[in-house]
Amino acid sequence: MRVHFTKMHGIGNDFIVLDHTKSPFQLSKEAIQSLSHRQLGIGFDQLLVVENTALEDVDFKYRIFNQDGGEVEQCGNGARCFYRFVKDKHLTDKLSIRVETKSGVIELTEDSEHMIEVNMGEPIFNPKLIPFLSDTEKNEYPISIDLPHQKETISMAILSMGNPHAVITVKDTHQAPIETLGPYLESHNLFPKRVNVGFMEIVTPHHIRLRVFERGVGETLACGTGACAAAVSGIKRHLLSSPVKVDMQGGSLSIDWKGSGHPVMMKGPAVTLYEGEIEIA
Repeated sequence: MRVHFTKMHGIGNDFIVLDHTKSPFQLSKEAIQSLSHRQLGIGFDQLLVVENTALEDVDFKYRIFNQDGGEVEQCGNGARCFYRFVKDKHLTDKLSIRVETKSGVIELTEDSEHMIEVNMGEPIFNPKLIPFLSDTEKNEYPISIDLPHQKETISMAILSMGNPHAVITVKDTHQAPIETLGPYLESHNLFPKRVNVGFMEIVTPHHIRLRVFERGVGETLACGTGACAAAVSGIKRHLLSSPVKVDMQGGSLSIDWKGSGHPVMMKGPAVTLYEGEIEIA
């Protein structure tokens, strides 16, 4: 089978985008894993699929698959690339579009400086909905770490931006134990659907640095929902004030959240790199 793809990135978080508005999406988990290989395939953090939607007043359906072939609920950097793709491919001429995801409908638009703003919806703090195994909702949760060279209890914020996130505040992201704590927490038994792990360094109340270990992928150069989760967790705990500039290895995003009852607004760029075709078994 021959697959036509578009390679894109949002501040270093890279994707291939497939248009399946005229044909059904049929790639297997194994095929996605093969395509994601950076030496033997195309290479990407996530595969994004554009499909038609059956929902009223919604323009498209947006599906996201990680490198391991698993389908996930949301991807903020991918959402901006999704917007750029459907506009560049003339699949819509609307300035603002509404897109169906596994976690609900999101709204995307473009400003005069060609930055794409995504209405990510309201953050979720209810442990059952994240999901996270806890009987009570808290601003921070203590989690015991039991690694060969690290046995301690760490406090972290836990929430969902359509996908689950744990946010740990660190003094220096360069020294953050992402290689050990990332995979350990990703598959911790307290997270039934696994979790994305963010390591947040507070520079000022309006500025943070962030590294994210994404479930099913590993550390990426950027994570849009991770940026939202980190900023929201800091604002909720009165450590940060909106808007928040989030610096990641691939670039920066602006996150605005006015508090409970309000959606999280994420703004940043999306870049098309190239198009191609690849033959897969």
